Amino acid sequence: MLNVRWRAGADKMNVCMVGHGMMGTWHSDSLKDFGCTLHTLVGREAPKTEAFAVDYEYRKWTTDYSAAVSDDEIDIIIIAGPSATHASMAIQALEAGKHVLVEIPLALNYPDALEVVELAERLGLTLGVVHPMRFRREHVELCKRVGAGEENVRHVHSRLFLHRLENVGSTGLHRSWTDNLLWHHGAHLVDVGLWLAGGGVPQRAAARITRSFAIMPPPLPKTGIPMELAAMIETDRQQTIVCTGSYHSQERMFDIFVVTDREAYRLDILKGTLSLSGREQPVQSEKENNAQVSRDFVSAVRGGKAPLVTGRSVLPAMSILQSIEDEQAKWWDAHPDAEARQ
Repeated sequence: MLNVRWRAGADKMNVCMVGHGMMGTWHSDSLKDFGCTLHTLVGREAPKTEAFAVDYEYRKWTTDYSAAVSDDEIDIIIIAGPSATHASMAIQALEAGKHVLVEIPLALNYPDALEVVELAERLGLTLGVVHPMRFRREHVELCKRVGAGEENVRHVHSRLFLHRLENVGSTGLHRSWTDNLLWHHGAHLVDVGLWLAGGGVPQRAAARITRSFAIMPPPLPKTGIPMELAAMIETDRQQTIVCTGSYHSQERMFDIFVVTDREAYRLDILKGTLSLSGREQPVQSEKENNAQVSRDFVSAVRGGKAPLVTGRSVLPAMSILQSIEDEQAKWWDAHPDAEARQ
């Protein structure tokens, strides 16, 4: 049972934003005129945090996350900082009685993700995760047809290729942390594959997995993370989910290719187009689509209902990522000579 209460008599919910990189910026843009108050901004460097807070008219700013969490005026906390902090920050916010929206990934391992989900459920608080691919209107309509038995998904190929040998984010700013191909972008790729194959229910596709296989190199010394990912999943409905990605690519790609028994769909997220058997049409930009996520979460909290992407609904993808990481670690431990040649 979700806790629908917030401050007595308040007509707007107060939002605390953690982080002011690209996602913090996008969430701030989408919520500033959406019936809530941009109340507190949390950052790491005081001058940059203050400048962003002033620009977006936040009431307060701080570099002390604990102070923000303990503020009784805060209703919702959106966590858009470094991936490694997501789980611990979410737990702290939930324990303080706040509703929490967490940027992808929910955690950097399955046990931590499960802990966050179970804590939110035990406390009756709303927990959402930013999986914007599940808000794509074209895919939502496809999922409805799949769920109704009108169309069957045969193959999903999701891929993300970019050049990230330095810790520089999409805004061009140097980060104090390293992104993670498997747990960040891999969470996008695996989750959307399960979601589409399951007709809008990732758990449905995950329960039908008959076999899976993945290849991932050892961490690159320069970045401390594996820089390539190739995973293949098969279900008992003769469906294939393929997820590929690289941080070495000089050409950027981010797209989802779906083959059904009726059509072939290719959503190019970077170009903002959907191709149906080769016929292109424009779709919402990545930023426009992402705006639905935070708005959906605020509306869910206000209405005492579950957000479109709940914490529990992302656990199937997190479980698969954990199995990939564990199996690859075992393989490289058993083949030390191969790792030495990297």
